[in-house]
Amino acid sequence: METTTVHPHPQLPIRRSTNVISDIRFYFFHRPEKKTLVKFNSEEDRHRYSESIMQRVGIDVDQYNLLNIHRIGIEVPSSILFDDLMKWNGDSICWPNHIARVNLQDNKLEKILISLFGKSGKRTGSLKDFFQLRFPQLFIMDAIRIQAIPSVNDTDNARYLLYKCSGGYPIGVFSMYVRSSIPERGESSISQLFIMVSFNFYGKTALSKLSFVNKIWEGIHNRVTSNVANRFKKLIEWKFEHLKEP
Repeated sequence: METTTVHPHPQLPIRRSTNVISDIRFYFFHRPEKKTLVKFNSEEDRHRYSESIMQRVGIDVDQYNLLNIHRIGIEVPSSILFDDLMKWNGDSICWPNHIARVNLQDNKLEKILISLFGKSGKRTGSLKDFFQLRFPQLFIMDAIRIQAIPSVNDTDNARYLLYKCSGGYPIGVFSMYVRSSIPERGESSISQLFIMVSFNFYGKTALSKLSFVNKIWEGIHNRVTSNVANRFKKLIEWKFEHLKEP
């Protein structure tokens, strides 16, 4: 008689945040294992990246004063990596959803409301909905393009989510971009994930030129984004390893 061995459910490589306090601990206070911020050493360096973004996704980021790009190498094929990005929602364990909640409209990635501490301010009119606490909207993301399949002439297997940001403090664009690594650029992992945001504060160039405002925002944003990228790397590599197991 054959016996069946029951394997315990493998433990996730990252802990799920359960409240605002753990969001702060995991995303704001935790020092990321890998540095992800792409630093511009000069205006020429920034302009070169801006031209590359224009060539890749067709967006001119030179019109915005702020440009932040984070990059991390991931040992997972770009197709599998992007498929997991397409599951981004209010339950994602690699995003600080208790502080900046992702609210998909009609359960689709084409329109997203990011709200502070909880659900968006949009109500359905039901009695149950009336008693639910709502929090301020941080900003709205409308999809400009979701490139789920590489273009015909693309040899780098590039896929990306590209959004217009409005209705809040960032007025600009946001993108999560995935492609195969390019050895000629010193990239050794299977794939590269880029997280890019370029905007002006409340659409005002003057506000975006205030150095103390920039430094505070960038200090917070860069720490959170780097932790998001590192957590996603751990999770997707762990999933891929278990996917390969017989």
